[in-house]
Amino acid sequence: MKPGLPRLGAIHARPQPEGTLGDRVAARLAVLSVPQIRVPLLVTSGMLGAAAFPTTNWSLFAWVWLAPAFACALTRPPRGALADGWLAGTVFFLVLLRWLDHTFSYYSAIPWPVAWLFIAALAGYCGLYVGGVAAGVARLRLRWGAGWALTALPVLWVAGEWMRGRLLGGFPWGLLGYSQHGDLAVIQIAELTGVYGVSFLVVAVNAAVAGTVALRWRALPGVVAVLMLLSGTLLFGVFSLETETPQPAEPTLIRVVAIQPSIEQSLKWDRTRREETLAVLERLTRQAGQSRPALIVWPETAVPAPLPADPDVLARVRALSREVATALLVGSLDRAASPPWQPLNSAFLIEAEGIRAKYDKIRLVPFGERDPLLGAAGLVRPWAEFISELAAGDVRTVFSLPGAAFGTAICYEGIFPELVREFVAGGAGFMVNISNDAWFGRTSGPWQHLAMLPLRAVENRVAIARAANTGISAFVDPTGRVIRTLPLFERGLLEGALPVRTRITVYTRFGDWFAYACLGLSVAAVVHRVLAEVLEARSRDRPHVSR
Repeated sequence: MKPGLPRLGAIHARPQPEGTLGDRVAARLAVLSVPQIRVPLLVTSGMLGAAAFPTTNWSLFAWVWLAPAFACALTRPPRGALADGWLAGTVFFLVLLRWLDHTFSYYSAIPWPVAWLFIAALAGYCGLYVGGVAAGVARLRLRWGAGWALTALPVLWVAGEWMRGRLLGGFPWGLLGYSQHGDLAVIQIAELTGVYGVSFLVVAVNAAVAGTVALRWRALPGVVAVLMLLSGTLLFGVFSLETETPQPAEPTLIRVVAIQPSIEQSLKWDRTRREETLAVLERLTRQAGQSRPALIVWPETAVPAPLPADPDVLARVRALSREVATALLVGSLDRAASPPWQPLNSAFLIEAEGIRAKYDKIRLVPFGERDPLLGAAGLVRPWAEFISELAAGDVRTVFSLPGAAFGTAICYEGIFPELVREFVAGGAGFMVNISNDAWFGRTSGPWQHLAMLPLRAVENRVAIARAANTGISAFVDPTGRVIRTLPLFERGLLEGALPVRTRITVYTRFGDWFAYACLGLSVAAVVHRVLAEVLEARSRDRPHVSR
């Protein structure tokens, strides 16, 4: 050995430099590489996420349940992150949508294992969006590092929620922002960004929690930014609640009565019970008319017959409107004007003179009112009472009353932010939601459905009156506060004076601009990633010329 050269062993004996940041993150999260720990953690997190929604309403869980999946994405390869996120997301939706079992059990002859197979398939489809976001974080981490990947996470999440609300006709049930429906200070930001801004905030906190575990002090700038965002949102919310609360001398009020007939779904279309059903509706309407409201609202498909095609029933409703001297908004079926003359789910504004105007439901329930799989639902239609094939309307009717105009979202339509916004942008001073949640019994389904209306109210600063066949009928004020309800399966009236909208919000004016921005940034990140990989591949393949 030449003098002055160290021995090989001496080289290895020297202190080695600290590993890269990625190595340190992997070491801290090494426990997540153990399937016996990772899988139960992800399953538990998905269950806790569902507990943030009605009827448990443990909304604080929404702020942390995604952190385990995001932490896994910081140390696992993209395919592994996809599987982890898909698992947590599927469990979340499986627990959230468990009320569908009631519909299958009571209104179909489909065996329960097959029914749960369908519910699991729907949950798995929705869970793919969670998995896609986790995989995106894992890919961005390889390119930009863990910190920037976590920064992009809320943007990716909002893009995923927006797409889930549109692909295959859209199923925006369980958007993360709805978990905060009762935390009024948090949801006021929706007047600027829609529900997606609330989801963005909740996911940002989840990302901060995952970052704190994985990056420790290096996550401090991101944590500070999230705390500032959260503080700003809460300050805006408190200020909005103080300024939006109606004062006695302020906005014009319109008196509305919602009818809740509470007729079991199994009896609703029984022809031998038709007279009994109409008698209940007439009795409640006469009772409602005693307070001389501007509008009396019947639930979705309240009339057990296609109203325009049944002159006798239509005459009775007209006579009833004349008797109480009030306009009636009546849910009923109709027929399309052209072949194949499919049924329409409609709302009719009826006065003594007859039908003044009508609105045909535009957004139909997947499988319940339309087949998103091009005929697949037809295979099980003979065994399932709740499966039908309706035609969709295409006109966003705004009904007029003395002193106010209003739009009507029929049942499932209330969960689509952009549709309710179109009614308000078209001149609606308040909104009506007519529904029939009798299909869901006493499960959490009706409560989850109602929980989305506070966000619709805040987005457009519009009051909402809800009339549901078996409940939950409710009034929601422009701050998102549910001010009055009728319990499930209680027959009765819900009376109140609703404020007429006085201003146009940012969301009403510009719609889903925030979601579009997140979608654009997500697409830009994907394009950047692909281009970078192409350029690297070309660089590796290019021959090197030595001089």
